[in-house]
Amino acid sequence: MTRIDRRFADLAQQNRKAFVSYMMAHDPDRDTSLAIMRGLPAAGVDIIELGMPFTDPMADGPTIQAAGQRALAAGGSVTNTLSMVREFRHHDDDTPVVLMGYYNPIYARQGGVERFLAEAVDAGVDGLIVVDLPPEEDAELCLPARKVGLNFIRLATPTTDDRRLPAVVANTSGFVYYVSVTGITGGQAADPAAVAPEVARVRRAAGLPVVVGFGIATPDAARTVAAVADGCVVGSAIVKQIAEGKQVDEVLAFVRTLADGAHGG
Repeated sequence: MTRIDRRFADLAQQNRKAFVSYMMAHDPDRDTSLAIMRGLPAAGVDIIELGMPFTDPMADGPTIQAAGQRALAAGGSVTNTLSMVREFRHHDDDTPVVLMGYYNPIYARQGGVERFLAEAVDAGVDGLIVVDLPPEEDAELCLPARKVGLNFIRLATPTTDDRRLPAVVANTSGFVYYVSVTGITGGQAADPAAVAPEVARVRRAAGLPVVVGFGIATPDAARTVAAVADGCVVGSAIVKQIAEGKQVDEVLAFVRTLADGAHGG
């Protein structure tokens, strides 16, 4: 079992939903982002989703796009993101870490996919979300990642119909990330009534936990969405706190309110 598998098994025994927090590596700088990352588990985060900065993030709205630009200006890269995970593991060997990003900086990096996966495993990464690789391209990264023990987490969306869903979940592991709205991060609010039947449909097809992201920005939203899923993800709302220059303890206090909301679901 991976750390992600163990975490969901533990949560199921506790009858509790998962709270997944997103942050961009190196935003606004390396030291601040590492301090926030280290504080997330104590703030109630069950799984950390760590963004790898990239110049052209197709799925991200303005808030996370700006975070990526700040991170790149501060020296953020795939290599430095892996370094952050490695340092995090010096203090925490239990909390799952999922890298979220795009294929270009992985493929174009010296050593390509093989070196990236070897270094990710060595650093203590548990899973990958690479949104621009569809199932038809599983041989590029998904299957090699699973071979070395990493979960490859696929996104299902409101437009993933019953014909497409089997391909989407075929090689997915760890959990399925259900995108609650059609669009980019930081957009319209998620509607739990619309999400609930979709989560059930995806869960039946995948046989995995389903975590809902996009459109969740408040503790109340985290609670109501988590109530109809196996957990929820909050990203842009946390990144906004960082963009506003909040201190590390202020960011973590905000994360705690979201985690309490999700766990209340």
